[in-house]
Amino acid sequence: MSSINRVILIGRVGRDPELRSTQSKQSVVTFSLATSDRWVDKQGQKQERTEWHRIVTWGRLAEICNEYVKKGRQLYVEGRIQTRQWDDKEGNKRSTVEIVARNVILLGAKPEDEKVPAETPFEEGEFPEEDIPF
Repeated sequence: MSSINRVILIGRVGRDPELRSTQSKQSVVTFSLATSDRWVDKQGQKQERTEWHRIVTWGRLAEICNEYVKKGRQLYVEGRIQTRQWDDKEGNKRSTVEIVARNVILLGAKPEDEKVPAETPFEEGEFPEEDIPF
């Protein structure tokens, strides 16, 4: 049996995207996305836990995200989990877990100064809303 590495997140952008280019001139954008879990504990107290996710987009998707994704915006993000490791300037081993997005959809109300529809799929082809599993 083959394996599956697929992540679906709906959350709010924690910081504006940061656009960079690789040495080969490929665009890459990173931004943070917050997802929250809410529940009532045994004592009847409301609880909330927020997880922060590092989102990475490449190529044309990165350029589009850089233009339209803003802090506070609600997004649907679909992609895969990736762990990267490197040595920092002091020679220490470092690692990070990130979501490499292949599909990003703007959700929620459209800001007045924005020129795209409120729900815009950022992938080649459409992602019909009826395909969202919830």
